Amino acid sequence: MSPPDVLPATSTDPSPRTLVVVAHPDLASSRVTARLAEAVRDLAHVTVHELHPAHRDGRFDVAHEQRLLREHDRIVLQFPWYWYSVPAVLKAWIDQVLTHGFAYGGTGTALRGKTLQLVTSTGGPKESYADPAPTSRYTMAQFLAPLDATARLLGMRLAEPLVLHGTRTVSEEALTAHAERYRALLDSHASRARQ
Repeated sequence: MSPPDVLPATSTDPSPRTLVVVAHPDLASSRVTARLAEAVRDLAHVTVHELHPAHRDGRFDVAHEQRLLREHDRIVLQFPWYWYSVPAVLKAWIDQVLTHGFAYGGTGTALRGKTLQLVTSTGGPKESYADPAPTSRYTMAQFLAPLDATARLLGMRLAEPLVLHGTRTVSEEALTAHAERYRALLDSHASRARQ
């Protein structure tokens, strides 16, 4: 039986589909990541796929994960920024799912031409990632360079990242506004493609 987050492969709807890969070790306790996921969950042509429940005994069902990637045109990686990197579950997904022969290499063209969108949040304020960055030493763009390089290797177009800084002190109003921006971003992508 297919997991509930899989869209039917026989769909005849020509609209582009977006896969939102949510990487959080405890989404139920999350304020920001959970709110952002909920903001886009009901959008037409959007599949929200939570990695933590799909990561059983340290492994993913690679065939299932790769099928999800094939069935979507835009891939969103949504995650909190952990110690200047992605959460461990997202790194494990990248390592296990984006394999040679599927995502890169001579015959690895499954993701070529698709769009990669990064949606992340940091505990520290925006000033911590400014240029010059007084606390972190590097800018957010510099920290995201490995994911930029990954997109390039896979033949994907990297969209402008959507980043929410200062999650420890962000107000409910600011979080709601950011969730609305996120929803509009994913919704406008589908609308532009249909025109």
